[in-house]
Amino acid sequence: MSALIRLEEVSKRYEMASETIHALRGVSIDIEVGEYVAIVGPSGSGKSTMMNVIGCLDTPTSGRYHLSGTDVSEMSENALADVRNRRIGFVFQSFHLLPRLSAFENVELPLVYRGDPARRRRELAEAKLAEVGLADRMTHKPTELSGGQRQRVAIARALVTDPALLLADEPTGNLDQATGAEILGTFDRIHAAGQTIVLVTHEPKIAEHASRVIEIRDGRIDVDRPSAKRGG
Repeated sequence: MSALIRLEEVSKRYEMASETIHALRGVSIDIEVGEYVAIVGPSGSGKSTMMNVIGCLDTPTSGRYHLSGTDVSEMSENALADVRNRRIGFVFQSFHLLPRLSAFENVELPLVYRGDPARRRRELAEAKLAEVGLADRMTHKPTELSGGQRQRVAIARALVTDPALLLADEPTGNLDQATGAEILGTFDRIHAAGQTIVLVTHEPKIAEHASRVIEIRDGRIDVDRPSAKRGG
């Protein structure tokens, strides 16, 4: 079986005035279905660019990116948007919830964009909110929820389309230590149920919650190893 994610000699350059920034330099990795991988590195290491490429938010300057065996490296913007909506679930540090919508309505939104009928949307959104322990908070708006509850709403929204990949960008960055640990526990349960997760963080301790850790520096993979969690 081909890897869920395959980067082949991926490079990304940005032209900034008279300067060329090499954000990624010939990165090659495979991530299999069902893996829980952390990408870790300091600010400016290239991890955010790598996340953007994996999440189809940006395209490589050179090299190839295959997602589920499909080359997405040169897809049109519309095609990439469709991949993001149907194949990838995103969880961000700042939650990105719409403040005027309830928890249920926020979770339902990707299904609205996908064109699912109302009854199906309700079934899926309610199921995902229950899965993250928020069955009793469906009508609450983000301002009526704690930070941890908001992030769990965001996780439910990311999972509601049954994505091949859950991509989490610093998901505990705006949370206190205890609440962050709860969110990481939620990721553990989701992974145990078979979900592929790529977690991007600058904190080595957070990265060790994954099963595999990829350390990136100066746009290159410096280390690719099993995490301490796996006994590596």
